[in-house]
Amino acid sequence: MDFDEYQEEALKTAVYPDKGKNFVYPTLGLAGESGEVAEKVKKIIRDKKGVIGEEEKLALKKELGDILWYIATLSKELGLTMNEVAVMNVEKLKSRHERNMIHGKGDNR
Repeated sequence: MDFDEYQEEALKTAVYPDKGKNFVYPTLGLAGESGEVAEKVKKIIRDKKGVIGEEEKLALKKELGDILWYIATLSKELGLTMNEVAVMNVEKLKSRHERNMIHGKGDNR
């Protein structure tokens, strides 16, 4: 499955207010799910001394899937495909790497 196929399938389950005209809902969902990943990692550090077992890995996998769903819906709300987003990101990172600008500040390195 590629990103656009995922996006198409994920969007079949999208139910939220003003779908198709509401970029705020998936943005807030993305932030919330990212926070859940951070919270789980924090607890792994606190309670498991940073060791990720199979149970923790499965929990993180589920949360990462939720993040992917929100990326799919937010991209759609913005009129973008996930493939477009992925390709642009890789091109940006390759350019930074080739120019030795991986480290540094700001988006436009």
